Amino acid sequence: MRSPTPTTLAERLARATHAVARLSAEHIEARTTAATATRATLPPFPGLLSVGDRLEVISRDGISVPAQVTSSTAEATTATLFRDATGLGAGAPVRLPIKPAAATLPINQGWIGRVVDPLGAPLDNRGALPLGAPQPVRRAPPPAATRARIGPAVNLGVRAMDLFTTVREGQRMGLFAGPGVGKSTLLGMLARWSEFDAIVVALVGERGREVREFLEDDLGPQGRERALLFVATADAPALMRAEAVHAAMAAAEHFRDQGKRVLLLVDSLTRFCHAVREVALSAGELPVARGYTPSTFAELASLLERAGPGEEIPDGKPPGSITAFFTILVDGDDMTEPVADAVRGIVDGHVILSRTIAERGRYPAVDVPRSLSRVATAWHTPERNEALRLARQAMAEAEELDQLQRMGLYRTGADAHSDRMLALNRLLVEFLRQDTKTPADPDQGFAQLQAIVSS
Repeated sequence: MRSPTPTTLAERLARATHAVARLSAEHIEARTTAATATRATLPPFPGLLSVGDRLEVISRDGISVPAQVTSSTAEATTATLFRDATGLGAGAPVRLPIKPAAATLPINQGWIGRVVDPLGAPLDNRGALPLGAPQPVRRAPPPAATRARIGPAVNLGVRAMDLFTTVREGQRMGLFAGPGVGKSTLLGMLARWSEFDAIVVALVGERGREVREFLEDDLGPQGRERALLFVATADAPALMRAEAVHAAMAAAEHFRDQGKRVLLLVDSLTRFCHAVREVALSAGELPVARGYTPSTFAELASLLERAGPGEEIPDGKPPGSITAFFTILVDGDDMTEPVADAVRGIVDGHVILSRTIAERGRYPAVDVPRSLSRVATAWHTPERNEALRLARQAMAEAEELDQLQRMGLYRTGADAHSDRMLALNRLLVEFLRQDTKTPADPDQGFAQLQAIVSS
């Protein structure tokens, strides 16, 4: 019996979608109904396109501009562009995949040592990248109930962090700093000196000149040959900047699934959130906290939870892990800024770099009393924990006493305990000063620290 003729628009669209699904072509053609500097608007395609699907918009010069669906309603589909929108307008051709799928990257071991863009195109003029099996760019974190626990302490080579914010394998740390206090230099030290099987770096929203400076000065040949870098500079579209972090996380997950110990460095998570906010606002989402949209914080939490240990393997083989450091730009040392506040509540510890300490010439400029690793205490012996406690106390009290001395409210000799704290602090300041060429040994550092606090 012949099917009744569809009468409503919804029925017609459903029929059309079903017919499209039976086609053997790789893609179908459509046309944009509007275009702006950052996005293209298409007719609705119910049942065919969903948020996160990829498509291609063709400019008047025949250039293919990749885009991603960021909004889908009964009236229209909105796709945000990965490239410059020059040459796009209403009526521009659009290629829609017959069977849309989540974005993937063909990550391969041969990508180590390379610099690529968030879509997997090489940026280092060293030829094409070897292709591996497609890896999803966005995926759920390992199940909480079967995820492996945090592993042993890792040797970072940075004395202030190895001792006072000890990092364990699979831990996620936030590096909070304002501009110009040695953040990139510290990341370079971590990449050169830490002992990991693979290193993945995301440089998001950096100035163009800073990319080569980071590669050649901060990473150096030793770090670069072990690292895979995803780069999206400040002039890249917002979606490209946001995609850089997701691509780096996908690469880290790929190596973790192979059982490797992975170091992930993201600089910076703040610029990632700025990019996510731009995309969400352009899609019509309303802001809720200092201009940030609700989806910004949802995407932030989802991203951070993907880092960490992998899922336990039934055969007893140790799973891989992602030990991650995310930098957060703190303007004016405002730790209550929405991104900083949200990140600090999710990660497993935070390292705060102080401009005041940097101005005094101590690098790395780690503010020890305000920095914390949430899983360090359980790893150290009682003797080491006591030495760390006394050192933190001395530095915290010395900071207060220094202010009193400047105001003329305290003089040396007035209190024996205070004098001892000031003396210990002077020794600790020199002890924590470290150049960028020589890694520190944690065991030797703890022995020296215990000798200082016992003096």
